[in-house]
Amino acid sequence: MGNGASNDAGNGASKTMRGADVGEEKQKFLEVRDLSVRYETKEETVYAVNGVSFSLEKGRTLGLVGETGAGKTTIARAILGILPSPPAVVGGGEILLGGDDILGASEREMHDIRGNRVTMIFQDPMTALNPVMTIGRQIEEVIESHERVSKDEARKRAEEMLEMVGILAERYSEYPHQFSGGMKQRVVIAIALACNPDLLLADEPTTALDVTIQAQVLDLMKTLHKKQNTSTILITHDLGVVSEMCDEVAIVYAGEIVEMGSLEDIFERPAHPYMLGLLGAIPAIDGDEEKLSPIPGMTPDPTSLPPGCKFHPRCKYAAEACKSEPVGMKEIAPGHFCRCLNLAAPNLAAREAE
Repeated sequence: MGNGASNDAGNGASKTMRGADVGEEKQKFLEVRDLSVRYETKEETVYAVNGVSFSLEKGRTLGLVGETGAGKTTIARAILGILPSPPAVVGGGEILLGGDDILGASEREMHDIRGNRVTMIFQDPMTALNPVMTIGRQIEEVIESHERVSKDEARKRAEEMLEMVGILAERYSEYPHQFSGGMKQRVVIAIALACNPDLLLADEPTTALDVTIQAQVLDLMKTLHKKQNTSTILITHDLGVVSEMCDEVAIVYAGEIVEMGSLEDIFERPAHPYMLGLLGAIPAIDGDEEKLSPIPGMTPDPTSLPPGCKFHPRCKYAAEACKSEPVGMKEIAPGHFCRCLNLAAPNLAAREAE
C-alpha cells in the first residue's frame, strides 16, 4: 500500500512540476523524471526511491539533503548507472543528460559516460582508492580510458591534476596509505575531475574528515567548480555544507523529495514540517533556547512505508487526510515546491517563531 501511494504522489509531483516548467527559458542540463528504485530480496522489498523528479541547470549545484537511508545515494548511483543488479530494480522513470535518456543506456554506452560526462566522489576515500596502485596511475587510468592520448601525455595530465588539487606532482608514485584522509579525498577529487566532466556527483565528500580539513576540501571543490563550470549534485545531511556550496536544495525523506527550491527559499522560507524540524534541531549562535527541538520518532521502515504522507507519523501538524491521501508536489512560490496537504499550519508556526 505504501508503494502505491508513493508512485501516485511521485506521478502527481512530476505532472505539477513539469506543468510549472512550461515556458521556462532556462536550459535543463539534467532532468530526473519519476525515478523509482527498489531493492528486492527473497525476504523483503525495500522501496528506496519513489517517484523522484528534479532538474539541474549547467554550472549549478543542487544539494540533496536528508537523513541516512532517505535514498540520496541511490538516486546518485542510478544517474551514474552503478546500481547493484540484483537486488536493485529500476521501477520506472527517465534520467535525461543533455536531452538523452541514459537510464536505458547499454553498459558499453555507460562506460563512455562514466568518468567522461558524469563522475562521482564517493563517501569514503579509503575504499574508493586501489591500495596497490600508485595514486598517479589511478588518475592516469581514467584519462586513458576516455581519451586517446599517449602514456606520456596521460602522465603529464595526471601530474597536472595532482597540482590542481594541491598535491605535489612528485608524489605521483606514492600509494594511498602514504596519504592522510584529507589528501586521499583530494586524490579522489582529482580522479573525478580528470576528464573535465559535465556532471559531478559528490556523495558526502567531507563526512570522514575533521572540521579543518573539511573546510579545505570544500574550498577546493568551490574553486574547481568555478574553474571548470561543472554541474554538481552534493549529497549531504549537513545543512551548513549546503548553505556554503549549493544554489538549489532538494529535501529527501523516505525516498521522496518533500521540498525543493533555491537556497534562499529553503533556508529563509521553509514550508514542509520536516524541513522546519531539521532547522529546529540546529543550535543558533545568537539564540537563547535551553533545549533544541528534535524531530520525534524514527524514519519509516522502507519495506513498509506508511500510506499518505510518509512524514505524518512524526508530524505534529498531521490531519486525518495526511494519513491516507496521496500527496503531490505543489508550487507554493515561483520555483519553490512542497509536498504537504496542510501548509497553513507549519507556515503559521514559522511566522510565530520569527
